[in-house]
Amino acid sequence: MSLSIRNQIPGTVTAITTGQVMATVKVRLDGGQDLTAAITAEAVKDLGLTEGSAVRALVKSTEVALATGPVEGLSIRNQLPGTVTDVATGGAMASVKITVDGGELTAAITKDAATELGLTAGTPVVALMKSTEVSLAAG
Repeated sequence: MSLSIRNQIPGTVTAITTGQVMATVKVRLDGGQDLTAAITAEAVKDLGLTEGSAVRALVKSTEVALATGPVEGLSIRNQLPGTVTDVATGGAMASVKITVDGGELTAAITKDAATELGLTAGTPVVALMKSTEVSLAAG
């Protein structure tokens, strides 16, 4: 199956906490970072996820926010440090490619935000993703 979701980072499930409807799945990405996905308990079962399962973490580029450093006092658990490799701007939006350990991410942010943050190739950034915006694919 082909997907329009550009952000697909491989990893391994390290823990699953299941509630009545939702579950949190902790994933160790191939680059060594930890990521949390909040998915339905039914999806955990349907995907056959257990500790040690190989997965791909999927995040739409519109759900990736960027900061120029680590952010504290925030409910967003997923904060991956990386380096900007490319910035492509249009009239209103910018597409920012970021290299992180173990992969690459793309963030779709406003052109104004990219300008205000001074994003250019080589800029260190932190990619922020809510756990509810991280989907998982088996394998």
